[in-house]
Amino acid sequence: MARAEPDRRARGDAVETAAQGFLEAKGLRLLARNASTRGGELDLVMTDGAAVVFVEVRFRADAAFGGGAASVDAGKRRRLVHAAQIWLQEHPTHAEAPCRFDVVAASGDPALPALDWLRDAFRADDC
Repeated sequence: MARAEPDRRARGDAVETAAQGFLEAKGLRLLARNASTRGGELDLVMTDGAAVVFVEVRFRADAAFGGGAASVDAGKRRRLVHAAQIWLQEHPTHAEAPCRFDVVAASGDPALPALDWLRDAFRADDC
């Protein structure tokens, strides 16, 4: 059992690296990766023009049970909004920027995953 955790962490890192590269190729710029706040962790914090984008990266080997995007349930959305609010308080230069929450659902081979980018996947007002 102890051996699965490093494999899971390496897989998550590979998928986040792929998602970051994909989004950067689409014009987004990285501000922070795996940003830890007392409210939780944010996978990627990026800018898209003037907007700050909080990106949740979710990997599933296959689409059973709805895939990665479906795993961002109401509880997870609330935690992400809370973590984003704290991140913005800690980075006041971005506090007045428009914000959005995106999800990158990844599937298949973690080394070369298929990526599905859901822009504006949910709104803070909905949480």
